[in-house]
Amino acid sequence: MPRISTALALAASLAAAPAAAQQLRVAIQSDPNMLDPAQSGAYVERIVFAALCDKLVDVAPDLSLRPELATRWEWSADAMALTLTLRPDGRFHDGGAIDAQAVAANLERYRAARESRRRAELAAVSAVEVSGPMQVTLRLKQPFAPLVSVLADRAGMMLSPAALAAQGARIHENPVCSGPFRFARRVAQDRIETEKFAGHWNAANIHADRLTFFPIPDNTVRLLNLKAGQLDIIVAIAPNDVPDAMRDRRIRVVDSPSIAFQTMEVNTGHGPRAQGPLGSDPRVRQALELSIDRGIINQVALDGRFIPNNQAEAPGTPYHFPDLVPPARNLERARALLREAGHERLAFTLNVINSPIESQVGQIIQAMAAEAGIEVKLEVLEAAATVAKVERGEFDAFIGIWSGRPDPDGNYSIWFACNGFVNRGKYCNPAVDAALAAGRGVTAVAERQRHYHAAVAQILADRPHLILYHHRWFWGLRAGVSGFEPNPDGIIRWAGIRLP
Repeated sequence: MPRISTALALAASLAAAPAAAQQLRVAIQSDPNMLDPAQSGAYVERIVFAALCDKLVDVAPDLSLRPELATRWEWSADAMALTLTLRPDGRFHDGGAIDAQAVAANLERYRAARESRRRAELAAVSAVEVSGPMQVTLRLKQPFAPLVSVLADRAGMMLSPAALAAQGARIHENPVCSGPFRFARRVAQDRIETEKFAGHWNAANIHADRLTFFPIPDNTVRLLNLKAGQLDIIVAIAPNDVPDAMRDRRIRVVDSPSIAFQTMEVNTGHGPRAQGPLGSDPRVRQALELSIDRGIINQVALDGRFIPNNQAEAPGTPYHFPDLVPPARNLERARALLREAGHERLAFTLNVINSPIESQVGQIIQAMAAEAGIEVKLEVLEAAATVAKVERGEFDAFIGIWSGRPDPDGNYSIWFACNGFVNRGKYCNPAVDAALAAGRGVTAVAERQRHYHAAVAQILADRPHLILYHHRWFWGLRAGVSGFEPNPDGIIRWAGIRLP
């Protein structure tokens, strides 16, 4: 029983750790790679950043945008400039003031630094101007409605300019930010330790003296340690473990709808692998979609707790379109499409990250597709190796997750625009690009809906992705932990959380 042994060993390790007063212990799914918002690319890093690095704007539980370091923002009449007014009491962990000069320096780094992965997100910005001691104006090349939403993520996180000047691209080794907790120590693959920052503008609402993150990839180990009282919060209870967790009086399960979704991306234009039947012929991709049943995937692999869907926007949100429904499974039509494409049978390789759930999803797809004459060969590797292969174009199809964004552009353009920064399959359709650009260029919801509807309809016809389902978040809390407020973006807000 190796997983139980691992759990007990970990529990002993945690128990032996120094027990500071009001220490909040949180288990996350993996060890973050880059603790620098400019270089970060993993969802789990955003959970740690929520403790370390305040943003200009935050996302509320209803997915509206609310003030954080910026107390207000205002668009110019021609929508070509956005002016942000900063809170007067913001401080970096080294004591420096968060003023307009500091914010401009951070935004310029995100726009231009060689190591920055935020450049595409801020590509519409032509200039960052200090328009007052506590006021910054972003000038645009063209109207860009998603900009405020972009500033509610890593491109809006502020680091100390003094620390950046001293450390440069190595800032990830000792991040000096402005959040409610400051970085103290990191032990790779073991823990990230942070301490309460007394100079934070909201320090009165932070009730833990220390916050420690433990990367624990195994779902069972995370849950066992929560039950044993060695952890206070765990991120992501597996759907199949939820009933057991809900029966245990030592813990409490908190759940929320999610804007995160699981998708199967097809290589339609990235190197030689795109020339296979799946990547080169939309009829084959349609046959694959008709061979699968999203409802069965949800019931078998996810205990019926997630939301089958074929769109990047979650059902019930303003940019989800109920008229664009997933097709029902139709093996006869799937086989007919293959014959029209010149194939009685065909095969492709599906890359899957070696998590229990994603592996099972891949196996279900494999079994269903086989009934239509499509052989799915599974290649299961650890996350970093899988992503590296996909980014090189060495894949036919890949199952991955996107954690979701509150603005539709953050869920569509990144994947489906010709220059989308995670468009690893190099899908490119000028009609989709035009519709997405039009949606970014206006702010009225009804007008944006019209443009995104056109984009989504074309994407569903081309099938460069088969979006499978939207997640539901399940957090586990030790009994007595209070003040936790779930958010559909899956990020924990630390203000208000109290230990028993």
